[in-house]
Amino acid sequence: MEPQSQNLKTAPSLTLGRFHISEDYGFLLPNPLKELPDHYRPWMEIANRLPHLIGSHQLRAQVNEMPLLNCQFLTGYREQRLAHLVLSFITMGYVWQDGEAQPKEVLPRTLALPLVEVSRNLGLPPILLHSDVVLANWATRNPGRKNPGFVSYFVIRDVHIYYPIYGAKEGVNLNTSSKITVPRSFLSTHSENIGADPWKSGGESLRGFILVTVLVEKAAVPGIKALVQAVNAVLLPSPDSLLQALQQLRLSIQDITRSLGQMHVVFWNLSLDSWTSTKAVLSTDYVDPDIFYAVIRIFFSGWKDNPAMPAGLLYEGVSKEPLHYSGASAAQSTVLHAFDEFLGVRHSKESTDFLHRMRDYMPPSHRAFIEEIHSAPSLRDHILSSGNSQLLTAYNQCVEALAALRSYHLAMVTKYLITAAPKAKGRKTSHLPEPPQALEERGTGGTAVVRFLKSVRDKTIEAILHQSG
Repeated sequence: MEPQSQNLKTAPSLTLGRFHISEDYGFLLPNPLKELPDHYRPWMEIANRLPHLIGSHQLRAQVNEMPLLNCQFLTGYREQRLAHLVLSFITMGYVWQDGEAQPKEVLPRTLALPLVEVSRNLGLPPILLHSDVVLANWATRNPGRKNPGFVSYFVIRDVHIYYPIYGAKEGVNLNTSSKITVPRSFLSTHSENIGADPWKSGGESLRGFILVTVLVEKAAVPGIKALVQAVNAVLLPSPDSLLQALQQLRLSIQDITRSLGQMHVVFWNLSLDSWTSTKAVLSTDYVDPDIFYAVIRIFFSGWKDNPAMPAGLLYEGVSKEPLHYSGASAAQSTVLHAFDEFLGVRHSKESTDFLHRMRDYMPPSHRAFIEEIHSAPSLRDHILSSGNSQLLTAYNQCVEALAALRSYHLAMVTKYLITAAPKAKGRKTSHLPEPPQALEERGTGGTAVVRFLKSVRDKTIEAILHQSG
């Protein structure tokens, strides 16, 4: 089970270690595993064949023949997290194998019982989460190095990446020394080309989607550390330390925006040891909007606030009534929740209710970290009472950077969801499957996504401080 934080209120200062947050990787799970004990081989064999089993419509038959295994042989927190990742990926494939028109509304006990058991042990819901797809879905390429870079397990095999890029378009071959690689994916296939098979093209874009999101989490690490420094600086108080922390937080938020931008346009240099923008040799969509909309998105969709599954999902052997859970969503990332609490950004009741519900989809120690930030002395009040114009300017620059990030996120969602929807409807012939209709203007978490993103962006702008007098 996840280690529990103890005596949080009696600690003299805020630290990341008290909440099991890594100084190097932030909310990413350090050193996640890629294999389960041999007892759980039936799970791994199905998980590693998911693309083929879904594409051939054989997954449900395979799961129905799967033996019932309990979780008693899972030792340690990382094995529990990997088991949750494996079982929840299989669950999404089982439910959505035949698209939104024919979802499975009963999860067989051989899958439901172990998924619920490991979920209870972890304090997580029994569905695919951001903490699965991203936080526990990577590893270091060179564990012995001080700054080893990233490998996203379950995404792609043998593509070496120097920066957040993926060269899987036809005719592109990246054969370089790298800092990032993505070895394989439960919902991806290893294909060098995007051809007529939607599962191959879907796999290419899924790999890009996950990798970019991992990079976003990594870009947030200096900001998370700066946030801790700032909270402690307010408690001391130390204006110089607070100013430095706010400046670092702004830079981190800007880096997050740049990392998110890799979803759309990628420039890279094929040299072995340096990253430059002057020798960019290629620009491409990292995640194809049409493929994301038609192929990928449904597998992140849940069974709460989803018109395709209004009754929810019955977990056989667990409950006599169907259960309702939201799908994986960026709102389940702890990063912006922590930044909002620290900066004192206050959202509308509708947005706040949704965001607070998403906290139930985070690892418990991450939820506790947000609550600790919320209970800390108000940064806004401290800055206003200090009369320090440098602090006020630095604070406002953080808020402006956060608003710019949210504006960029809104633009990305518009491209990958709102613009993609009418294009998908207008296609007369395509190798892609019929796009989902039930969540046409909703996020995978179930929100009216554009209205939600505009609201949180606008409320962020409203947090800008003005010097009294």
